[in-house]
Amino acid sequence: MKRILICPNPMRDIDLSTANAIMDALDGYAISTRYPLDYVSEARTEPIGADLEAICEKIKQSDVVICLGGDGTILHLARMTAPLGVPLLTVNLGTKGFMAELEADEIDKIVEAALAEQMRIDERMMIDVKVSRGGQTVFEDFALNDAVIRGLTRIVDLSVYGDNQLITHFSGDGIIISTPTGSTAYSMSAGGPIVEPSAKNLAITPICAHALIAKSFVLAPERKVMVKLALFGGKEAFLSVDGGSFPLEDGDEIFLQQSTYVTRLVRVSGRSFYQLLGEKLGNNGEKS
Repeated sequence: MKRILICPNPMRDIDLSTANAIMDALDGYAISTRYPLDYVSEARTEPIGADLEAICEKIKQSDVVICLGGDGTILHLARMTAPLGVPLLTVNLGTKGFMAELEADEIDKIVEAALAEQMRIDERMMIDVKVSRGGQTVFEDFALNDAVIRGLTRIVDLSVYGDNQLITHFSGDGIIISTPTGSTAYSMSAGGPIVEPSAKNLAITPICAHALIAKSFVLAPERKVMVKLALFGGKEAFLSVDGGSFPLEDGDEIFLQQSTYVTRLVRVSGRSFYQLLGEKLGNNGEKS
């Protein structure tokens, strides 16, 4: 029998009614386990709690993980499933739910996709992120969407390199380095390009740059990016990797490159990327 792990966001599936409905529908067809995500230990600056370690153990034993929540929930679970190579079947319980494949009322499709012998899988590029301070690595992480470097209250000075060659230098609110999946998130709102999710590119988008020549760049996947940060006069900055916050210091070097990890997403709806753009982002979120 297929081993299926159901991970609902308890802040979205308040009474776990959706999780329970899926479990009932899978009864007799699969070994299904409901395991709510623990959001208490989600902050990147805290060690992973025992509950998240237990979920990772459950994921290792699973053939597919059903994710119930919004885009934030998907990003949260992608961090645990990607290193283990377990595919995610995503069900929207959020608002727009741009990354979700199905809606909560599509129980039949959810069950059909979860039980399928041959799943249609999209592999999404991820990025590795490392912060070097005085030659020592002080932070490491990986992301499905993006890494964001921002000043806390004032502008910061940023130099961006690709394979040790200067790409751009500017002062501004910050910079976004996104994957194709993340190109429709914060990067798009900041004026960055929309990139097909099946592509393998890095998109670099300045945030409110104080320079006319500061534009977005789309780089080849093998490019190794380094952002050098300069802070003056007691300014503060932070790094966000798919959420969370890590404090940065003057002279920090942030290294980014394509990860060996990929997020594996189950596809079943048949909607194209462009249909999804129209439905979720066009006409104020209404179907076009």
